[in-house]
Amino acid sequence: MLRERKAQREESLLLLQGKQLDGIWHTSIIVHKDEFFYGSGGISSCAPGGTLLGPPDSVVDLGNTEVTEEIFLEYLSSLGESMFRGESYNLFEHNCNTFSNEVAQFLTGRKIPSYITDLPAEVLATPFGQALRPLLDSIQIQPPGGNTFSRHNGQS
Repeated sequence: MLRERKAQREESLLLLQGKQLDGIWHTSIIVHKDEFFYGSGGISSCAPGGTLLGPPDSVVDLGNTEVTEEIFLEYLSSLGESMFRGESYNLFEHNCNTFSNEVAQFLTGRKIPSYITDLPAEVLATPFGQALRPLLDSIQIQPPGGNTFSRHNGQS
């Protein structure tokens, strides 16, 4: 299950040049009774809804998985040591949505919705997005709550 959280709760955000955005999305994946997400601290997990971001604004059911918890945790450990280390985080190009998309495909063969994965490119396509990019590139985001994922103890 994919959980989506909007960074702001207004009906829509309006960037300069009239580009309307329905939200700025933070996503995570709920599987085997835990919620997994990625930020500048690496891969983290918590009980579903356990971050300080509060309940999600929407939930997308991506289906069921046949992947066992043991195999999934080994997969996450591998991701945390390679593509999804904390220092690899980038707000526009390698973020929580990149992680959720990768994990969703591993678990179900399905991608997360394109309105989420396409958002960074849409923002950067505006003059406002380009003007803010240097500032936004310097931001390190780690959603509050949860624990850094650790395979050594079998859970987070």
